[in-house]
Amino acid sequence: MKLLPKPDFPSFFRSAAKITASWLSGIQSLVALVDIARLDELEEWPHGRLIRQTIEARRLKAGGYTTVILPCDPPVPAIVGLMPHGGSAYHTLTLAAQLVKASGTYWPTDIGIATLVADDQIDKATDAVVSALLAAIESHPTAKQSKAPVWRPSAVRVTGMKPTRTLAVESGAHLTRWLTQLPPNVLAPGSYRKAISVLARRYGWTVETYDEPRLRRLGAGAFLAVTAGSANRDAAIVHLRYRPKKASKRAPIALVGKGLCFDTGGHNLKSASSMLAMHGDMAGSAVALGTLQALTESGYPHPVDAWLALAENRIGPNAYTQQDVITALDGTTIQITHTDAEGRMVLADTLALAVSSKPAAIVDFATLTGACVSALTERMSGFFTNRRELRDVVESAGEASGERMHGFPMPDDFDDDLDSPTADIAQCLISGKGDHIYAARFLNRFVPNSIAWVHCDLSSAERVGGLAHVPHTVTGFGVRFAHHLLESAEFQRSIAS
Repeated sequence: MKLLPKPDFPSFFRSAAKITASWLSGIQSLVALVDIARLDELEEWPHGRLIRQTIEARRLKAGGYTTVILPCDPPVPAIVGLMPHGGSAYHTLTLAAQLVKASGTYWPTDIGIATLVADDQIDKATDAVVSALLAAIESHPTAKQSKAPVWRPSAVRVTGMKPTRTLAVESGAHLTRWLTQLPPNVLAPGSYRKAISVLARRYGWTVETYDEPRLRRLGAGAFLAVTAGSANRDAAIVHLRYRPKKASKRAPIALVGKGLCFDTGGHNLKSASSMLAMHGDMAGSAVALGTLQALTESGYPHPVDAWLALAENRIGPNAYTQQDVITALDGTTIQITHTDAEGRMVLADTLALAVSSKPAAIVDFATLTGACVSALTERMSGFFTNRRELRDVVESAGEASGERMHGFPMPDDFDDDLDSPTADIAQCLISGKGDHIYAARFLNRFVPNSIAWVHCDLSSAERVGGLAHVPHTVTGFGVRFAHHLLESAEFQRSIAS
């Protein structure tokens, strides 16, 4: 089973600015998004009157779609969805996934994508369909000897825009989903590091590895407490640097990711049902890595660092236990109250390392708490920030990307409950209530107020049935959001002030 996906997206190219009869004759299926307020303009398309008449006869409403067989030679099935005027990115992506699924039933090898929307909505609509198509046809890691045939078009013709940015973002999201699906005997900290080295050479990133001996010399007791139960000594914090040729001279933005390749819960052992998906507890690191790849491929003009905490939480004679007192890299002493709260431990030392590089801002990603899933379900993810002005910026990036983010409060009086009789801070509460907030307060201790910080609790990393444009359980949630966030002028202004 391969550690990294093979880039296997179909060939994309920009064709005519609008649909023509000759354009239609060169495809085997058409996927189209139409603004419900612009139905009259369908008359300008070849066979547009037939499409409009079908929509009206079937009394199609915004958010719905229909299939129309266009009388070309040979006939072309057109799957047409109606967007509400000014609809959200999430709902546009969801509708796009339905259109792509319907198109796939015809197994077209040459597919066309077109939109009929307001000028300022063309990019969003086209991005939604291309993203949905790429998510639907992407490859997945498998060890099956017999492989069922899958639909994968060989060419896609896009009108209106060249989807270069979309290809970069979905390439990063594909990497994230691929890594998150790998079994734990394939993706362990050591093999993960090898995969990262391959990517670093491919994209020109600088790699610095903090292995266990180096972390021990630095005093990273929080990270090493978690890794102590593993039979393998391959855990590490990996630091990647992206520096574009014409990069701005400001401090880098640091992406931090929790990379628990397997989480048993330690001595506070998880149940079988809870442990079944714990090979995906490294999704936060995969989001940080996928985001770095997407930014690189799209030519992001600013420096970015990624700090990946690669570890396992295993059971063994040396595994850490409740009531241990651990000293973190920055000198903070921690009373252990639950060995299954390992994510905040590895993140504590990783955040401390990221802080030492003096970044302009830190954005961390982690499948950290079940409490966040309980609060939001898997339809959106939660976040916390030490900058009140960033709350609207982060939520706006979530809305614009279609990966919705909800901001939680983080009042400092919650620290009273984390007061420890034996250490500077208790790891968590044993009750579990409000754990997403307490986890954020714990992590906040390792990031000074002088550095803007956003902590993302990825409750949407997995959802049965998929989410938005992604039809798979493993969603890759976070790459689209993070790319939008780092690109946004509002975010750049907020971290500069």
